[in-house]
Amino acid sequence: MKKILLITGPAGDAQGWGDINVTQSIKKAIDDSGKNARIAFVNTMDEFYFSLEKNSFDIVWSALYHISGKSETVGMGDNNEKWLADIFDDKGIPYIGPDAKTMKALIHKTETHKILKKMKISVPYHYQLETSDPLPDIVYPAFVKPSYESRSVGISDESVVFSSEELSKRINYIESRFEQPALVEEYLPGDEYTVLMLGNGVHQVFLPGKVMVDSSLFGKYPILRSDLRGVGVTKIKPVTRKKEELIELCRQAVEALNCLDHVRADMRLDADGVLKIIEVNGIPGLKPAKSWSPQIFSLRYPSSDGPLEEYRKLIDHIVTSALARCNIE
Repeated sequence: MKKILLITGPAGDAQGWGDINVTQSIKKAIDDSGKNARIAFVNTMDEFYFSLEKNSFDIVWSALYHISGKSETVGMGDNNEKWLADIFDDKGIPYIGPDAKTMKALIHKTETHKILKKMKISVPYHYQLETSDPLPDIVYPAFVKPSYESRSVGISDESVVFSSEELSKRINYIESRFEQPALVEEYLPGDEYTVLMLGNGVHQVFLPGKVMVDSSLFGKYPILRSDLRGVGVTKIKPVTRKKEELIELCRQAVEALNCLDHVRADMRLDADGVLKIIEVNGIPGLKPAKSWSPQIFSLRYPSSDGPLEEYRKLIDHIVTSALARCNIE
């Protein structure tokens, strides 16, 4: 019986697939698939290292990029400490998800944009700016968000700016509130889409979906604020247009970034109807029924046994593919 060690902590919801309740749902799905999962909830690096020593496992799956006591934000981490994927790589420990280099590029949205732009893959114009930086000559409106966050943290109607004064004010807010630079990019007013990549090689599939939100829940702009994420109000619907374009754009992005096992590329249409990637999520949410990955999977692979069976199959697809990639028979 294959053993999977699930690592999470106080930052599991901010950084990764969700809180401890989600982690317990993942454990149950793994156990119900004929494998064995154990949860290690770690608060410190010492606890993390101890969890690796005391537990017997074939592969690790972490909800954390780095150890943090912050439950609301990802942040840049401590420059003096390695991220968890670094440690797995150093120790030769098999793990689910992209490697350390890719993980760092994915959570650092500016770096993701740079890599994709270099490969001529469609992204918004972008600048990483701090309050001390001179403002570039940009086309307004612009969109301003934290460089290292996920789940729409730091995003509100005030993220859309129309002047250098508004831009400076928002950059200052991001830097003071989240202790990180701001990512300033093109405001994309069109529909939002997401494409789920599951597995590798013969196990790999690309599943597109359209992100739908009741328009009455929006403020001044049709943007996904943090209070609209993870609470069941964002619904993923089947794609009726641009399906092949969405899949191809995701395929190009995950190949350029060397993504593995389970990632999700989010995209929006610009003012001219051109698809552009706004983020590639290295540890997508896995809250049953509410997170986008389970919703997309259920659209493509519905089960007569209902959502819990669909969720079990999703988790098993990720785990089984990762075990095969690592040659763990």
